[in-house]
Amino acid sequence: MIGARARLLAWLLALAALLGACTPAGRLDAVATGQPTAAIFSAPSTPGAGATTPAPPASTTAPSPVPAPAPVPVPVPQPFALSLYREGDFVPQYTFDWCVAASIQMAHNLIDDTGGGTWSDRTQQNELWEMARARSSNSFNGANPFGWAQVLTEAGMGPYRVVSIADYRQALQTAARAIAVTGRPVGLVMWSGRHAWVMSGFESLGDPRQVPAVAVTGVRVLDPLYPYGSPQWGPSPAPNSLLTPEELATQFVVREPRRWSSDLPTGYLLVLPTAPA
Repeated sequence: MIGARARLLAWLLALAALLGACTPAGRLDAVATGQPTAAIFSAPSTPGAGATTPAPPASTTAPSPVPAPAPVPVPVPQPFALSLYREGDFVPQYTFDWCVAASIQMAHNLIDDTGGGTWSDRTQQNELWEMARARSSNSFNGANPFGWAQVLTEAGMGPYRVVSIADYRQALQTAARAIAVTGRPVGLVMWSGRHAWVMSGFESLGDPRQVPAVAVTGVRVLDPLYPYGSPQWGPSPAPNSLLTPEELATQFVVREPRRWSSDLPTGYLLVLPTAPA
C-alpha cells in the first residue's frame, strides 16, 4: 500500500509540473498581480469599411506675392521744328490792297520745290487779286479769305478751306499740324480780318503728327507788307521770322464779325490746307 501511494504521489507531482510548463506567461502575470491584461491591436494597414484616410497637414507657407508691373515711363516731347521757306520765296505786295494776291504767290513759292519758277511778277499779282476778289462775297470790294482759299485750290495748290477756331492755342496747333501733314503753308487772317500773312513754319514740343495737343512755341511768318508794318498793329516782321505765340497774338486776333458776313463763328481765321496736293 505504501508503495502504491508513493507512486500515485509521484505521478500527481509530475502532472502538476507538466501543467505549469504549458501556462502562458501573461496569464501567470495576471495571476501574480491580480490585474487584467490589456489587449493591443495594430491599426489596419489599408482603409477598410468605415475607415477614413487622414487629411494631409495644411501648408503653413504663404504664397509668394505677384510683383506689380513696372510703370511705363511717359515719353517727354522733344523739340520739333519745320520750315518750308527758301531764299527767294518772299514776295511783297505791290499795292496796299494786294496782300491776298502776294500771299498766294508766296504760297506757290513755298510749295513748288521743282525749280519751275518763282511767282513774283507784279502783273501776275494783279491778276491773282482780281481772281480772288471775283470769288469773294461781302468783301467790301476786296478779296476775302474765301476767295483766297478758292484761288489756291484752283491754281493747283489745294485743296484749301477757311476755318474759324475760337481758342488761340488750338488755332496754332491746327495750323502746325496742317503744315506738318501736308507740307504746305497756312494763311493767317490778321488784324481782325484786314490783312493776310503766310505761316511758313513753326517750332513745337513734339511732332504735331504724333502729339495731338502739341505745344507750339514759335511761328514762322511772311508778311507781304514788310518792311512797312502798321501804325495801329505794329511793325512787319522780317521774312520767315520766328515769333513767339505771344508776339504773334498782338497782330493775329479774332476776326471782326462786322468786316464780312459768313456762316463761320467768331474766332481765329485760318486758310488751311486739308490734304496733300
